[in-house]
Amino acid sequence: MKKNKLFKMEKRLLIIPMLLIFQSTFAQIGIGTSQISNSSVLLEFGKENKGIILPTVVTAPDNASDGTFIVNKKQNTIQVKENNNWTNLTTTLTTTTDVSTTGEVGTSIIIGAPTTSKPGVLVLESNNKALVLPHVENPHLNISKPVAGTMVYDTTSDALAIYDGTNWNYWK
Repeated sequence: MKKNKLFKMEKRLLIIPMLLIFQSTFAQIGIGTSQISNSSVLLEFGKENKGIILPTVVTAPDNASDGTFIVNKKQNTIQVKENNNWTNLTTTLTTTTDVSTTGEVGTSIIIGAPTTSKPGVLVLESNNKALVLPHVENPHLNISKPVAGTMVYDTTSDALAIYDGTNWNYWK
């Protein structure tokens, strides 16, 4: 009888962590918001006048996956990797934010899967969910002191907006 109770308790102790791991692995995450807009969202930001700041690297890494955004310090541009090539999203940055480029510290944060083969500080892995950028109305007016590489969705122009250190650049 005691053995049966002990087995049930051990079983419960194993199930609880497994549920927590499953839930956190496939969870939808909101930063600055208590409510996710819909089921296709993997990561969503609140409505504050803040953006995502892209990582600054000395040179564009060869092993980056398509969809990777960076501030390329050597070329002095903001770039995205698409079709295995780096595409400049800005012509030239007039200032480059000096974010640590001495090497990676810590580990990657992976959202949407337990592991990934893709390099990156923040990796979103999903076949059916997306990143929702911070929504900012007129970022050029409402984000004070943006940093080169700040990326938001401009709700006024319905466009991706990236700050290059001097100007906001918009893509529809």
